[in-house]
Amino acid sequence: MTDTSPILLWFRRDLRLSDHPALAQACDSGRPVIPVFINDDVVAATGAAARMRWGLSIAAHADALMNKESRLILRRGNPVDVLRQLIRDTGAGAVWWSRLYDPDCIARDRTVKQALKDDGIDARSFDGHLLFEPWTVETGTGGFYKVFTPMWRNVRDRELPGTRAAPDQLTTPTDWPESDALSDWDMDAAMNRGADVLRPWCVVGEDAARQRLATFVQHQMSDYQKNRDVPSKKDGTSGLSENLTYGEISPLACWHAGQRQLQDGSKDAETFLKELVWREFAYHLIYHTPRIATDNWREDWNGFDWNTDERRAEVIAWKQGRTGIRFVDAAMREMYVTGTMHNRGRMIVASYLTKHLLCHWRIGQKWFQDHLIDWDPASNAMGWQWSAGSGPDATPYFRVFNPVTQLDKFDKDRHYVKAWLAEDYAAPSDTACAYFDAIPRRWGMSPDDAYPDPIVSADAGRKAALDAYSTFKD
Repeated sequence: MTDTSPILLWFRRDLRLSDHPALAQACDSGRPVIPVFINDDVVAATGAAARMRWGLSIAAHADALMNKESRLILRRGNPVDVLRQLIRDTGAGAVWWSRLYDPDCIARDRTVKQALKDDGIDARSFDGHLLFEPWTVETGTGGFYKVFTPMWRNVRDRELPGTRAAPDQLTTPTDWPESDALSDWDMDAAMNRGADVLRPWCVVGEDAARQRLATFVQHQMSDYQKNRDVPSKKDGTSGLSENLTYGEISPLACWHAGQRQLQDGSKDAETFLKELVWREFAYHLIYHTPRIATDNWREDWNGFDWNTDERRAEVIAWKQGRTGIRFVDAAMREMYVTGTMHNRGRMIVASYLTKHLLCHWRIGQKWFQDHLIDWDPASNAMGWQWSAGSGPDATPYFRVFNPVTQLDKFDKDRHYVKAWLAEDYAAPSDTACAYFDAIPRRWGMSPDDAYPDPIVSADAGRKAALDAYSTFKD
């Protein structure tokens, strides 16, 4: 007999309608499709800025489904309990979802799949979050890649399926189950007054993400190699990490856009494609070595004497953008206002924390998790360990970014610094002043404060880092 029972389509970090294998197959089945989003422990554990941004994405996706005469059912709780209740409410015979690859999501999804299969339900996962499934990219000896460049050479010429448009319509059930109201979830509650400052910087939803990609390809990709390291250039990068985080656009759409530009003669397109594969590399690592999310990937680094006390004055100064090192402070304040940070800034602030201040990379990883709207469990973990020297394909520990000379090189005219630091200027920019509207009042900071002297100078910090590394090696 043909199964006509509804399919529960469990959305997570795949909040789009196009290039969605699970949705496409559900629509092709002709069965009623009931889209679901579950506010579970994984969602609740997300940092404040990311959780707020996730809520905006959920709202945009609900609107997109409504335009297809469908709807997004919202429920809160343990996924096994929620899905079992929805199955009872709807008579659904299947639950489908897009795979995720970090340890917490893998553990959750295995539990859900086994429980539903024990109930006789068709529990099935699909691809779509990555270009290449982690088990499909192997070295010549059959293992996973631990160095980026060989992985890039392996995958750069692989054939990938074409993009797929959003379905014209979704078959709907006769009766819809009850749904929570998104407003009752208070996804932005932890942001406090910072929510109003950050929200206008967000580019939300599938339509906005696809337009962002189109604009980047048409106007910015040709100068990507030159402009991507200049933090004052707002259009120097694609900005798509925000949208990829919530699955508002597929990596496949980005890949094919870059490939078309490469075939049309744009040399900068290859750099863009490498950035997509760098994201893949992070996910392959977290899938094959999940310890990268919480522990030193290079296990010999477990003996390094990191500072782990977040109450120390220099750690607080780093978090508040008051280190006295302008590149570091400007980048930290940019993150607090916009929920993002320029990639060059991410390298500088991470190097300063882990090397100049000799603080554990986990301190920075957790701070970024709470403040980035494009927070990604794999990229954030790998990026911090790359900077600290404890990760795969890492920058050598003796390579210590000098934040002063880096500023001279990448912000020679101080446009970036002026955009984010108020204390140096009689008439500070609106963006610099916005920082003081976003931060907790208890910090007691004001644009009228004097800019601090460096807590650790570039030269002294480098010497301390090299001395510590020498002692560690010995």
